[in-house]
Amino acid sequence: MSVYDYTVATADGGTRSLGDYAGKALLIVNVASKCGLTPQYEGLQSLYQDLQGKGLEILGFPCNQFLEQEPGTDAEIQDFCRTTYDVTFPVFSKVDVNGSDAAPLYGYLRAEAPGDFGPQFGGFYDFISTTFPDRIGTDQIKWNFTKFLVGTDGEVIRRYEPSVTPDEIRPDLEALLG
Repeated sequence: MSVYDYTVATADGGTRSLGDYAGKALLIVNVASKCGLTPQYEGLQSLYQDLQGKGLEILGFPCNQFLEQEPGTDAEIQDFCRTTYDVTFPVFSKVDVNGSDAAPLYGYLRAEAPGDFGPQFGGFYDFISTTFPDRIGTDQIKWNFTKFLVGTDGEVIRRYEPSVTPDEIRPDLEALLG
């Protein structure tokens, strides 16, 4: 099984097989438009512009599970991404990333890369461990802008916790893409 075995809902009501991205490196991100980390859209778009030609695809999945920071409809989210951050990478339909209604893709991603979230994340760790202690020590997505790096073979390589910026991921992407 790989990421390429999943089909996801598109923002326009259709579906898309992630097999369409076979042979590409993927950065899969749960996104939100009303989060303190929302400016990461700018860095993600910069990565996409710089590295898409080398084989990178960024796939955004809006999620409203974190203090309801993605309340809009799929159409509103698309409009926000275009007009605020000039996003050109695909942003799919809103999903759950944790819990019994989590998108199957996210169940797979969490199992393949449970993360390394701990005290090394400083104040962000303190916030999550105080506000959402049930997420600590689990494979759950901790917050918006958790990122998963997927190799060109569809296998999950690594999970990056929310406070890791797109610029901090760039060296890993450049190494993967050659």
